[in-house]
Order: sequence, then structure tokens, then C-alpha cells
Amino acid sequence: MGFASFLLIFLTLCPALAQIVEDTEFLIDGTVKIAETDDNYVCATLDWWPKEKCNYNECPWGSASLINLDLSHPFLANSIQAFNHLRLRLGGSLQNRIIYDVGNLESPCHPFTKQGDELFGFSNGCLHMDRWDELNSFFNKTGALVTFGLNALRGRQRTSKRVWEGNWDSSNAHDFIYYTVSKGYQIHSWEFGNELSGKGIGAKVDAEQYGEDVIHLNNLIDQLYKHFQPRPLLLAPGGFYDKEWFETFLEVSGPGTVDALTHHIYNLGPGSDLNLVNKILNPLHLNKIADTFSNLIQTIEINGPWTSAWVGESGGAFNNGGPNVSNTFVNSFWYLDQLGMAAIYHTKVYCRQTFIGGNYGLLDTSTFVPNPDYYSALLWHRLMGKGVLAVSNNASSYLRSYAHCTRHRAGVTLLLINLSNQTHYGVNIESSVSITSHVKEKSNHKSSFVQRLKKTISWVGRKSSDVTLSREEYHLTPLDGNLQSRTMLLNGKPLQLTENGHIPSLSPVLVNLKSPISVSPLSIKFIVFPNFSSPVCT
Repeated sequence: MGFASFLLIFLTLCPALAQIVEDTEFLIDGTVKIAETDDNYVCATLDWWPKEKCNYNECPWGSASLINLDLSHPFLANSIQAFNHLRLRLGGSLQNRIIYDVGNLESPCHPFTKQGDELFGFSNGCLHMDRWDELNSFFNKTGALVTFGLNALRGRQRTSKRVWEGNWDSSNAHDFIYYTVSKGYQIHSWEFGNELSGKGIGAKVDAEQYGEDVIHLNNLIDQLYKHFQPRPLLLAPGGFYDKEWFETFLEVSGPGTVDALTHHIYNLGPGSDLNLVNKILNPLHLNKIADTFSNLIQTIEINGPWTSAWVGESGGAFNNGGPNVSNTFVNSFWYLDQLGMAAIYHTKVYCRQTFIGGNYGLLDTSTFVPNPDYYSALLWHRLMGKGVLAVSNNASSYLRSYAHCTRHRAGVTLLLINLSNQTHYGVNIESSVSITSHVKEKSNHKSSFVQRLKKTISWVGRKSSDVTLSREEYHLTPLDGNLQSRTMLLNGKPLQLTENGHIPSLSPVLVNLKSPISVSPLSIKFIVFPNFSSPVCT
């Protein structure tokens, strides 16, 4: 047997040896925050789509609409309460078709029915006040922070295939908000319209007209909340970023009117795309959306420094998400990377489409059992605080990294996302208090990097006895190594609801600080350094 044949057989029998091991050096700058998120950064949406909403020969919505969602299901309440004030955005494409059954309506409102010649193929729908009462009782019970998206097409006329013109008729919204205030319902923010900016999705409204209507809505909120505190925020436009449209909108609406600019992201394309997994694992594709974040921040700095940026809706793949992709482990590579990238670009809130409904729900539409992304969202919410820190490294673009002040406690949390299917990364961070992670100085370049690391990073602890000599690790992998598994493992153990339907304990593994840090291929790891000394993370 020749040597080449022997080597091939040997590598086949020992596949682990074929993996690439790469050491990397990381520097986390704890001296300054490069951005700051809202304390309730993680947000999820509830939509209006009825069960008849279908795409690509499937109808994945079931009874997940705001109209018919089973609010009594224990898994639903438990999964929201686990966040201790989860932000929920109520809205979506059909919000511009919703009539509120309150006040002096000209005619009764009816449920959505399929009508091919209408916007998005559905008639107007109806929100009855008894259902609104039920929803608010549920929100109060679960501690949710609610953003409600208003119908911004009411009163306008369609003048061409997509263009809608005329002033917004605020009468129905006025009566609905008045009812909400009179009941004492706490609404964190009102959002005006859905995907009517720029070229619009299905319909569009001129930016100048939109700005004038938002001024009108702002005055209406001032009037109705005159004797009710706190006054909700006003969000707009809830659509895709268009530089010229957003600039005009801010100029017309003027200072202090809009509290947050909400924009939407679906950077993975249609849910029917057979290449979704490859897109999710391609760092070049993930990086493309950075231009949108950057351009929006420039627009705000120049045209509306009084406002802030929110991602009001982001589902990865549009039209219900990708079957057997958006609801599986692999989607967390995209989702957590989005959360990290958006935070760097001064995004205050990031709303995931959806909490339940379609293929991209954090919960399964039929069983209400959490999908993998639910646990990714919950870990982010519990570990990644408001303060965003700069991370520099010499790693490949396949190793994504984000650092934040740890949420509601001292220290720093580092998120590592390994998109590579064969590279096992060793991550080296140096401590100035002789608590090391085995930094290896293999070259002059690395020696220089480590010297900068030693000058910048230090650890809490006046005496060695004061220092907690461990870090927390939360290592996420898929069941059986299957990227499209519906089951996520935390430190090797399946994340499953308890017998009582409660969210399981998300417990870390405690690792000695002197132990090497590693990230296996196609896995995700949150690492909490409780004693990382950072003057901005106290």
C-alpha cells in the first residue's frame, strides 16, 4: 500500500485530525462605549396574518394572528415572562388594513377575507375591543412592553398600482387611542404605518405627506395623553430604508416629533431560496447589511439627531421565512450576528419577525415550543448589556465577535460565532493581573498585538483573593451536529421545556480563567468575564 493511500485511509478513520486549529488574539477595549442600546434591546413581533396567508405552496401561520392567537396557552405566557419585560411590536403588512371597532364607524368592520384585487390579497380586517381587552390583560400579566402599529392608509386613495395619496384620516385611530387611554392600558409606543416608505411594499406614500401626517399624530398623542403618564413614544415609518425618503421625512416632521426611526431588514431574500443556509454561513453576505446600518446613522446624525434607530422588523428571509431553516439552529448564526452588528451601529431596539407565526417564529406556531432562536434571544437578553464595546482581533472573517458590558452586573460578555465548518479557533486574551488564557507569542506581529492587549485589558480584584478565578461559558451547538435541527444544545445538553412547560435554566459551565478559550466549528459561544475591569461597565 502506498503512503498516499495509507494517509487517505488514516484521515478517513480520524476525521478530527483533518480539522484546522487556529489561534487568534483578541483585544476588547473596556475604556469606552462605542454605542449603547436600550435596556430592552431584544424585541419580537406579533402579526395580523390569518391562516389563509400562504407562500411557496405552504400556509405556515395557523392561528398565530393577533386576532386568533390562543392567549391562554401556558407556553406562550411562560416564554414571554422569561424575559422579564419582553418588548413586543404589534404590526405587519395587514396593519394598514385594520379597522378598530370603536367610536362612530360608518359601517361595521368584518374579519379578513381573501380578495385578490385588494392590497396583499385581503380585505380590511377588524380589531374588536373585547379582543383588545384580552390582549392587554395578557400583556399586563406577562409584563410585555408594547409597540402598536397604526393603520396609516385610512382615508387615502390609491391613484396607481402602489401610490396612495391624500391626507390620513385619523378619526378611527383617535377613537382607538382614546379607548386605550380610558382603559388605562400601558402602550410603550405608537408606530405609524408599515412599509410605506421609499418604493413601498404593496403601497407607498410620499415622504412629505407622511411627515405632515406624523405631525398630526404627534399632536393627537399629546392631546389624548395630556392627563395620562407616561406619554408613549412615537415611531415611524416602519419601512425599508431609502435615503432620500427618510431625509425628506425628517425634514418635514421636524425636531422632537419622531422618537425613533424604525426600519425593516430581510437581507437573506425570499424564504423559497434554496441557498439560505449558504447565505447565513457566508460572512461576505452577512456584512452587506452593514451599509444600511451605517447610512441610516448618517441620515440621523445629519437630518434628525433628536431621534434614534430601531430595527422594527427583521425576519431574515421574507414571505414567512425559510421552511426548515428559519426555525432551526443554523438561523441563530444570522440572528445573533444581526443583533451584534445592529448594536454596533447605534441601534436601540431590534424586533424579530416573529415571536410566533410563520416559519421564522421564536416559538413553533402549532406547539408553542421554543425554536432555537428563542434561546439565542433569551441568552442575549440576559447576558449582553446596554454598553457596546469595541473588539479587535486577528481572526478570519468566519469568526464573528461582539462584546458588551454584562447585563445588570459587573464584567464583560463576549459573543463568538464560528461560521467555519472546519476551523477550531483558540481565542487568547491576556490579563494584566497574571490571570492569563495562555497567550502564545508566535511572531513579531502577535507580540505587538499582545503588548497592546496587556496595556488595555485588566481584571477586577485588589488582591488575588478578591478575584473570581472563573469565567462563564454558554456553548451553543445543534443536536447530533445537524445544523437544521430544531433542538439546540447548551453546553451539550438539549434545551427543552420543563415538565410544567417552563423555560429551562440556562446555566453556564464555569471554567478556570487560566484555561484556554476555544470555539468549535459551526458553533456559538457566549463568554462572561465577571472580573473584566472596565470603567464604563461599572
